[in-house]
Amino acid sequence: MNFENEFLPKYVTKTLPQLTEKENEDYQKIKEQIIQLSLNDQNLDLNDKKIKELLNNSNNSPHIQEKLFLDINGYGKINNLLHDDNLEEIMVIGSNKPVYVYHRTKGMMITDIIIKESEIKQIIEKIATQIQRKIDKQTPILDARLPDGSRVNATIPPITPDGSTLTIRKFKKEPYTIFDLIKSKTLNTHLASFLWIAIEGLHILPSNLIISGGTSSGKTTTLNTLTSFIPPSERIITIEDTLELQLPHSHLIRTETRPPNIEGKGEVTMDLLLKNSLRQRPDRIIVGEVRSKEAITLFSALNTGHSGMGTLHANSTKETITRLINEPMNVPNIMINSIDFIIMQKRIYVPNKGTIRRITEVDEIVGMEMDNLQLNKIYQYNPSKDELEYTAISCNAIDQIAMMKGISHKQIIKEFERRKKYLEENMQNDLNITEVQRIINNYYKSNDN
Repeated sequence: MNFENEFLPKYVTKTLPQLTEKENEDYQKIKEQIIQLSLNDQNLDLNDKKIKELLNNSNNSPHIQEKLFLDINGYGKINNLLHDDNLEEIMVIGSNKPVYVYHRTKGMMITDIIIKESEIKQIIEKIATQIQRKIDKQTPILDARLPDGSRVNATIPPITPDGSTLTIRKFKKEPYTIFDLIKSKTLNTHLASFLWIAIEGLHILPSNLIISGGTSSGKTTTLNTLTSFIPPSERIITIEDTLELQLPHSHLIRTETRPPNIEGKGEVTMDLLLKNSLRQRPDRIIVGEVRSKEAITLFSALNTGHSGMGTLHANSTKETITRLINEPMNVPNIMINSIDFIIMQKRIYVPNKGTIRRITEVDEIVGMEMDNLQLNKIYQYNPSKDELEYTAISCNAIDQIAMMKGISHKQIIKEFERRKKYLEENMQNDLNITEVQRIINNYYKSNDN
C-alpha cells in the first residue's frame, strides 16, 4: 500500500468469498454455458431462477452462486458500493489496485476491494452493452450511465497503460431539494427567495442564469433544485451529454447527445439538440453543461426571447465570461447581456467540517461600457462567518420584473419577504423533490401573482 493511503479513512465492505482454484474452474465452465445460451437465444432472460437451474445441475458451491449473481445481475465486487447512498463517487484506478470512494461526509476513502483486470473489463463491457455502445482499442473511452442515472466514465489500455479504469458519479436515490441546500448552507432562504422571483419572473419576465464552478462543486445539483421555481404551466426541454437532471415537472422533454458509431456516423451533438429544441416551442431551455459551439446557439435563443438556464466550468465570474467569449464558444460580447445572473459555486475544505459546498457569489450582468461587461454583485460569501450576504443596493433584473408587472419596488420587496417566510414555514425534514414541488406550486394557487 502507498504511504499516502495510510492517511485515508478506510471504507470496509462486506467480504466477498474468494473462489478456490477448483471453484474458479467450475465458475468459468458455467459462465461459458451462460454465454452459449445467450448466443443461441437473444431473448433469454437470465433471471435468478434460470441461474439456479444451471447451478443445481452442476452441483456447485454457494460461493460460485453468489459470484454468478453479482456478475450477471449486479456489478461484481463494486455492487455493494453502488447501493450505498452515502457515496458520491466510486473510482477504480487500474488492475490489482484498491478501489477508492468519495463519501458525502467523510471525503476520499480507500476500500478493502482490489479488482483484477478481467473483472474490471467485465463490469465495463456490461455497462457498455446496457446502453448499446462499444469500448475497444479503437474507441478506448466510454461515457455512459447506469439504469439509475449514475454517470460513468471508463477507459481501457492503451490509453491507461496500468489497466482499465472506471469512475462512477452516483446519484442519490432521492434528489436534493431546495430545502436540503438551505439546511446544508449551500444557500440561504434570502437567496432562495430572490432566485424564486428571478426564475419565475412573476409569470412575465423570467431571468436567465448560468451556474458556474469547478468539478464536483455541486453545479448540477443546484441547477436541479432551482428548477422547482419554474412554474408548472411551462414546457421545459433539457439538453445533456449524460442524463443527470431529475426535474419534478410533468411537461418535460429530456434529450441526450449520442457519440458517433465506429464508422464515424450517427453523432448527435448538443448544438444539434439545442437547434432542434427551438422547433419544439419551449418555455424554458436547460442545458446541463455549456462547453462548446452550442453556446452561441443558446445565447442566440436567449436573445430572441427564449428563457434558459445551464452550468459551466469556471472558477470565477470573470473566468466564466472569458470562457464564453473565446474559443470554442465564441459568444459575441453583445450577446452575453442575455444572461441576467451568474451564480458561482465552490467546493471548500474546512478542517472542522470536512468538504462543504457553497454558493460564493451571485453577479448580475447589467450592461456594457467600452466593450467591457458591467457586473453588479448581488450576494457575496463571507468565509469567516460561513454566511452568504446580500450586498447589492439595487438589482436591475428585479426592477425590470416589477416594471413589467406594473407594481412598485415596495410591492416586489413585500412579495420577496412573503416568499422567504413561506419557505421558512414549510422547511421540513425528509421531503422528497415531488413534495417540495407541490409546496411551491401551492404558493401559486394561494397567491394571486
